[in-house]
Amino acid sequence: MSSFQRVLTAAFFCVISFTLALSAAPVAHAQDGSVATDPPPFVPVRQILVEGNQRVEADTVISYLIIQPGAPADSRSINLSIQTLVATGLFSDVRIENRGDVVVVYVQENPIINRVLLEGNRSVDDDSINEEIQAQPRAIFTRARVQADVQRIIEVYRRSGRFAAQVTPRIVELPQNRVDLIFEISEGPVTGVRRVNFQGNESFSDRQLRRELVTVESRWWRFFSTNDNYDPDRLEFDRELLRQFYQNRGYADFRVVSAVAELTPDQEDFYITFTLDEGDIYSFGEITIQTDLPDVEPDSLVSFLSVRTGELFQGELIEDSVDTLNFAVGAAGYAFVNITPRIDRNRDNRTVDVEFEIEEGPRVYIERIDIVGNTRTLDSVIRRELELVEGDAFNRSLIERSQARVRRLGFFEEVEITEVQGSTPDRARLQVAVTEQPTGELAFGAGFSSQDAFLIDLSVSERNLRGRGQFLRFRVAASSRREQIDIRFTEPRFLDRNLAAGIDLFSVRSDFITEASFETQSTGFSLRAGFPTTRSTNLGLQYTLRNDDVLTFAGANQALRNQAGERLTSVLSYTLRWDRVDNPIEPSRGFRAEVSQSFAGIGGDVRFVSTEVTAAVYRPLFWNFVGSLSANSGFIMGWGGDSIRINDRFFRGGNSFRGFEIAGIGPRVVVRDPVTGELRGGDALGGRFYAIGTAEMTFPLPLPEQYGVRGSFFTEFGTLGLLDDEDTLDEVVGAAFTADDMSLRVSAGLSIFWDSPFGPVRFDLAEALVNETYDRAEFFRFSTRTGF
Repeated sequence: MSSFQRVLTAAFFCVISFTLALSAAPVAHAQDGSVATDPPPFVPVRQILVEGNQRVEADTVISYLIIQPGAPADSRSINLSIQTLVATGLFSDVRIENRGDVVVVYVQENPIINRVLLEGNRSVDDDSINEEIQAQPRAIFTRARVQADVQRIIEVYRRSGRFAAQVTPRIVELPQNRVDLIFEISEGPVTGVRRVNFQGNESFSDRQLRRELVTVESRWWRFFSTNDNYDPDRLEFDRELLRQFYQNRGYADFRVVSAVAELTPDQEDFYITFTLDEGDIYSFGEITIQTDLPDVEPDSLVSFLSVRTGELFQGELIEDSVDTLNFAVGAAGYAFVNITPRIDRNRDNRTVDVEFEIEEGPRVYIERIDIVGNTRTLDSVIRRELELVEGDAFNRSLIERSQARVRRLGFFEEVEITEVQGSTPDRARLQVAVTEQPTGELAFGAGFSSQDAFLIDLSVSERNLRGRGQFLRFRVAASSRREQIDIRFTEPRFLDRNLAAGIDLFSVRSDFITEASFETQSTGFSLRAGFPTTRSTNLGLQYTLRNDDVLTFAGANQALRNQAGERLTSVLSYTLRWDRVDNPIEPSRGFRAEVSQSFAGIGGDVRFVSTEVTAAVYRPLFWNFVGSLSANSGFIMGWGGDSIRINDRFFRGGNSFRGFEIAGIGPRVVVRDPVTGELRGGDALGGRFYAIGTAEMTFPLPLPEQYGVRGSFFTEFGTLGLLDDEDTLDEVVGAAFTADDMSLRVSAGLSIFWDSPFGPVRFDLAEALVNETYDRAEFFRFSTRTGF
């Protein structure tokens, strides 16, 4: 054989060896590095065997494979089969081995969780944690899911203010491939909010801005609150609240530059600092409407808007105007519109031009509304707050208002309405997701005041009775001059309408021995109803039937003894309220007014007509000073020959006329001093008419704002009197008689308001400047103060 032939022979054997090497089984790796071999090319798989499975059926394993009997098994199909089995989460290890025309699948199943145990959680209960984690008994155990649950538990503790919490998972292996999963929790200390600071605020004090936030500073008496724990999500919500607060007061350029939380050196609390850029105060400039919709006149729509040229810029008025335009354009036959307010700031003249652009949008209807998360509250309670129903046109403005209405119920921690694509492109589904919160309350209060001496108040209430949204309260209150027991029930949506209706049962004993030598015992019930007439006005109706027993004491004058005895009073009344203040508790801008009338004589023994009117206006002055003017007046008259009993008359003084004692002004039984001719006062008789005005200026005091102390200068002026002739005693020398001259009284002084840990407190220092000699003046008064 020549050398050339030997070379060709060697090359031939090399090619044959390389071909045989390619026909050898290729390697396929599972997660643990195990290998699997391919059968020879074009050899079909005759049988697939599964080994190592305990709970999972072999047919289930085979159904996940890419390899199937009758088809060849190559490296690609083997690798894809391994990846598919691992992705199911059922197995911790997978191997595939080729044995000629037989493929063997080796699996090792993941354990089953027998129990999930929590150890070390004292501040957060098991239910709150189990709702967040995915690990559950009889679920498949995987290490990836356990680590994800660890992060979820840590997040639960972060939301409750414990940023140092640590979670360690521990596994206890059990027979039959089961495990107990134990989360060992080290909660760590609560990280509260030691101080909330503001930088850049010149127009509003730190104290005013803190009142607008949900986050509050940690105090020892806030042991029931979690808002004094640091929460980054809550901090973002506070930024939005600040933006709304400033923009509703004319600051169109306002922005929160930063909101920084710094951990204190002892790592127990946070310092939160908001850096603000207030900008200038703007007014509304030119207000226009742009639309191409036929049959819609932009000029006529402008008159419906809440915004007016020249008025103070308020962001909420723009939102109100969008709602108004949606309604107005919808009434014109266009239910599918997009309304976009275009805002143009004129920084030279500090005005904001607003153009409302109205475009016809796509026609989308609501196919279905689903409510989830309400484990206690009935669906109907939530649905009646929604301003949309199935079949209505999709309206984002109404959706946002519906979400706000459900949130205002106070039954839920979270409320979110999301849109989901419906069965067709022109259909949408709404999902209302809620998280329930406790609605029952047991309250106990105690205090002291110069008016009532000691005060004790105990009440048990439920705001969501039986999940129906009904209110029920039982209350017992007692003081040195008043004892009261009452039960109140309210159905907020009577007959499924926007009508609140309720019933009250009460028994009240009032002691006027010191002022007028009598006491009353009233027992009865009231039926009431109320409904809003506009967004800022509401009307209340009430019927009361009560038994009034007036008791007089020895030494009482004849005019008072004539009032003694029991009477049955049947009263029908109404109250109309108009409220446009910016803050219902501490208003600084706006006005409120109220008119009420009562008609007694629909049955019973008493006949009268009573009318009362109150009004107040508030305006900011300077340096956080707020000025207010208020007036209130009342008149009551009998009919059918009846005079007004003493328990139905008006008594003024104390908190209702500072500078005088309770029932310190008005008609009184007096005796004339035979020497000086001065009148010495006796029992107060009340009056049928009163009129009182108040001018007040509230201001901050130079004390740390966290103390919550403010002051006010005030002056009050008014009169009380006008008794029926049969209830007066004529003057006789040496005898008592009735003084009822309707003279003017005036007082002035200083009030100190303190938001104490035990409730709001007021100290009044007042001097009676104009009064009668028989009036009972009072220089100092200490009392609680409540805003409505």
